[in-house]
Amino acid sequence: MAATETQFMLSVGLIEKDVNGDTLWVWCFPSVGSDLRKVLLSKCCLTQDGRDFHTFVFGQFCRTWYYITTVEVQEPTALNKVTHFSIVVTAKDFNPEKYAALSRILCRMYIKYGSPVKMMEAYVTVLTKGICQSDENGSFLIKDYDVRNAYLAGSVKDVVSQFGMETIILYTALMLKKRIVVHHPRIEALLEFTRVLPTLTWHRKDWSILHPYVHLTDTEVEDLKKCPGYVAGFVDPEVSNRSDLFDVYVNLPDGVITVSQSAKESMAMGKLHKDIGHLIVQSAEDAERSDSQVIKDISVKTKEILANLVALADKCEDCKITLEGLKLHHFPPATENFLFHLAAAEQLLRI
Repeated sequence: MAATETQFMLSVGLIEKDVNGDTLWVWCFPSVGSDLRKVLLSKCCLTQDGRDFHTFVFGQFCRTWYYITTVEVQEPTALNKVTHFSIVVTAKDFNPEKYAALSRILCRMYIKYGSPVKMMEAYVTVLTKGICQSDENGSFLIKDYDVRNAYLAGSVKDVVSQFGMETIILYTALMLKKRIVVHHPRIEALLEFTRVLPTLTWHRKDWSILHPYVHLTDTEVEDLKKCPGYVAGFVDPEVSNRSDLFDVYVNLPDGVITVSQSAKESMAMGKLHKDIGHLIVQSAEDAERSDSQVIKDISVKTKEILANLVALADKCEDCKITLEGLKLHHFPPATENFLFHLAAAEQLLRI
């Protein structure tokens, strides 16, 4: 198991801020492409003109996950000319807790030895053996970090407690593989909220749709636009004017969800949505139910809808649904509309 999981790791890098206030990418193993390096530097809080200090951020760019841990150097250490540094790990998988734990050990090693050599040795040991043991710097075991725990780390109950029945808008958008943009000025709040949303479509277990920390640069926007549906987080309020980037816009500080004009037809709500919304709220408000039980309740309902959709498809030629075929069942207009667009998202629609 460790062998396959270690293959997810791609690189480890080091960014330093020195006593003169200069921030530089000083080392990495193995190499990182110039586009990705530029993005990683922009995500590191040390390059952001002394704005907020973020101990840990993560995100995705060009199908590569990045995890950035930043520490302030406390005197005295071997790093006498460095005030702060960031460890940047890139990987193929989404698992913030795993890479935060590994990065903490690498940080301690760098503070102690003042050289990237020991960090590289630890990184290679994890890469080859899935383990990194050190008495004074702590130990790390890759198999302690199951991806399922990473998927379940956020709280779906918190999302529902903030948005109530409007959670159905997020559920519908995710089911139909729409583009969801979330804004919050605090990156920590953005990371916490956005990582939860893919749990609403648990049957897919697809966190590749998550882009929790995006800047409005041409490079990043171009990369985002390659994805058919996504959950993208922005700290820049300017994103609210970028209607080319979203079908659903979530203003997180104000707790407001807006459906864009172009998505209103496919996102039209009816009795089916109301029933699902009630189920989500009822389950989430039950103090006895854990977050994972709420996710299971939603998932059971989703599977029921999908089973009905597949049954409809089975009656059609090529097992693909057509709008004409759906009309024969005389569903309410909003249900028919939802099933039609869901069939398209699940590749059950005859084109």
